[in-house]
Amino acid sequence: MTATTLDPRTALVVIDLQRGIVALPTAHPAQEVVARSAKLAAAFRERGLPVVLVNVAGVAPGRNEGPAISGSLPADWAVLVDGLDARDSDIRITKHQWGAFNGTALDMELRRRGVTQIVLAGISTSIGVESTARTAHELGYHVTVATDAVTDTDAESHTHSVTKIFPRLAETGSTDEILALLPAAAV
Repeated sequence: MTATTLDPRTALVVIDLQRGIVALPTAHPAQEVVARSAKLAAAFRERGLPVVLVNVAGVAPGRNEGPAISGSLPADWAVLVDGLDARDSDIRITKHQWGAFNGTALDMELRRRGVTQIVLAGISTSIGVESTARTAHELGYHVTVATDAVTDTDAESHTHSVTKIFPRLAETGSTDEILALLPAAAV
């Protein structure tokens, strides 16, 4: 579904745009995702709407068949990229699993501010972004995904999320389409 409206209290939630993840090879250029996310963040801040910057600093403890992370990650792996122009007013969430809600204060932070809708951007489309979209949908938030402000390390997984999963959980639109829907000022 094409993005049709944004609630007066919509928050931008940017997933895992951190040095270690942005450095990975992606289906679409990560720097373009960062630039579009920064453009969204600037517009949200200008209107007094919440901006949430999420980073991942670990993994959930469950077993899986994926490759184990051997050794330690670089010290700056979880540091948000400079291109986001993070502000002190931004909400910071550090997660230890795919989605940004489970085990974090994200839901409480959003509800405290009266947020009823989130716009999602970030990396990886099929992991952190999709997991966050699923939970937000289940928690009753309206969800919009900025489809040109997300990418994945796997092109096929990205396409599947954008074309098959997100339309069942959210509205989707480009960064410019979403910016055109932003209210003139927050309520």
